[in-house]
Amino acid sequence: MLKTSQSCGRSGSDPTAADIVGSHPHAGHPGSALPDERTIRENFPVALRILPARHRKGLSAVYRYARLVDDIGDEAPPDERGRLLDLVDRDIDRVYAGQAPELPALRAIGAVAREHGIPEAPLRKLVQANRQDQEVLRYDTWDQLVEYCTLSADPVGHLVLYVFDAATPERIALSDRICTALQVIEHCQDVAEDFAAGRVYLPAEDLKLFGCTDADLGAATTPTRLRGAIARNADRAAGLLDAGAPLIRKLDGWARISVAGYLAGGRATLTALRAGAYDVHAARLRPSHARTLADALLILGGK
Repeated sequence: MLKTSQSCGRSGSDPTAADIVGSHPHAGHPGSALPDERTIRENFPVALRILPARHRKGLSAVYRYARLVDDIGDEAPPDERGRLLDLVDRDIDRVYAGQAPELPALRAIGAVAREHGIPEAPLRKLVQANRQDQEVLRYDTWDQLVEYCTLSADPVGHLVLYVFDAATPERIALSDRICTALQVIEHCQDVAEDFAAGRVYLPAEDLKLFGCTDADLGAATTPTRLRGAIARNADRAAGLLDAGAPLIRKLDGWARISVAGYLAGGRATLTALRAGAYDVHAARLRPSHARTLADALLILGGK
């Protein structure tokens, strides 16, 4: 969780880099490029643990940057989030102007960007997504949710492909389908948590179709009608994963293994949601590492 110091709240003064760096666990010194092993276990697909250090370093820099921006958008005091995101944007300016960023997480992703020729657009879009989260709390339609995912999820896939020097327009288009699916799956898992934070990502048209109310979103157990809305969006996500799966055949080496891990994580989570009858309020429905690894091996085998 990001906790800003009291100096951030002073009227008329901007937060400094130290306000974030001193208290944020994912914005540490760039020399500590990798998250600790517990963080890797919890946030990286099983398959990614076998990557060579160079690739793990690049992906860890991507993770740390995305996590920093998300934590600002979700965990910082609401009246400070805009100014903190401005600070990140200014550091992106510095990265692409050949200057040294203030935030260590930006120095780390900046080094990776220079090494792999990463454009600034994916970094900007993740900031834009978190700005949108402060203004847009609900989505009326599936198309609107997918458009949001072009900011909140798809850029991460672009960054991953660049880390492996594998970014092409065709691969990026396939990656977008996988990343949008993974974001939707997360929304399906986190209905109650998002609602408690004042956000509803399941499209209003689906909630209306199944007769869901706001009381359903915060219930102790998941009402049957809400499970129907979740299942509808999970099915859409499954279709997107299938549509993006040809990306695996267009990659080789460690890039292929890594992206297969992400795809496997999505499919295994969908299996866990179905097995739990979409009762996402009663428990966090998530797959075992063994199931994710098994799915990754199937994907790498062409299934």
